[in-house]
Amino acid sequence: MAETLTIHLPDIPSTLNLIGPNEENLRLLEDQTGAQLVLRGQDLLIAGTEAQIKLSQQIIGSLENLWQRGRQIGNVELNNAWDALNSGQMEELRQLQRSVIALNRRSEPVYTRTLGQWRYVQAIRSHDLTFGIGPAGTGKTYLAAVLAVIALQEKRVERLILTRPAVEAGERLGFLPGDLQAKVSPYLRPLYDALYDFMEPERMALLMDKGTIEVAPLAYMRGRTLSNAFVILDEAQNTTGEQMKMLLTRLGNSSKMVITGDPSQIDLPSTMRSGLDVARRVLKGVRGIAFCEFASSDVVRHPLVQRIVAAYERMSEATP
Repeated sequence: MAETLTIHLPDIPSTLNLIGPNEENLRLLEDQTGAQLVLRGQDLLIAGTEAQIKLSQQIIGSLENLWQRGRQIGNVELNNAWDALNSGQMEELRQLQRSVIALNRRSEPVYTRTLGQWRYVQAIRSHDLTFGIGPAGTGKTYLAAVLAVIALQEKRVERLILTRPAVEAGERLGFLPGDLQAKVSPYLRPLYDALYDFMEPERMALLMDKGTIEVAPLAYMRGRTLSNAFVILDEAQNTTGEQMKMLLTRLGNSSKMVITGDPSQIDLPSTMRSGLDVARRVLKGVRGIAFCEFASSDVVRHPLVQRIVAAYERMSEATP
């Protein structure tokens, strides 16, 4: 038997934050719960079975802390709430909603948006070596760079070291024009973009000139001991096993290291095994090392990106 429930939303800004552009969130809620949702002014009418209405009410209620505080709800937040309800992780969801990682240089708060991102940040904070593994768009590199800048600003480390293997779609550094800095910069653009959110370009240039922020190809790490540093290795799926071992054994005292990579985007020759895959197999379970696995549900770019990643994951699982 069909029933109805009316939820009165407190004001217009909260209403707009909840329903999303063109009421997209209401349509997603209908897909998730099977209920029918209609907005009339500031009244949200929910029709369906008792179970469908209860589930819709729970999802909306679990996000109230966000849409009443001025944060716009999107498919990421709705999927978070759905997953948390189904997996009994509501306390983690509440902690996620309360967490503000930092304020950027425009004094805007930076949040984690998914449970996967929240666990990743907690892992980096509590471990000296953290692997962030998963598809593009999950915030692996950006969040690592944010935490690195915070550590530098709070003087918990003396320098930031940003590196990645110089392999990209078959090209290597020698094919690029210019000096070392000019050759490396295109490869480290995502890291630069994250750092620019937290410091003025002039300040960043000064720190790079002083060596406080260092960017270099992975090969330049050989033979060094990386102490009092926050080290980020990006695109780790393009390391060889030897390169990965070389970097991991550079870790010095009072340092943190974050390794990020996407196993679905390996540009190495087909005969060569990724160092990221080797490390995941060899180091899984080693005390003091955290492995954070991201899924398509952690993608926080355009909703279409999440669906693209999920489609490729299904194809990969179906391929022997």
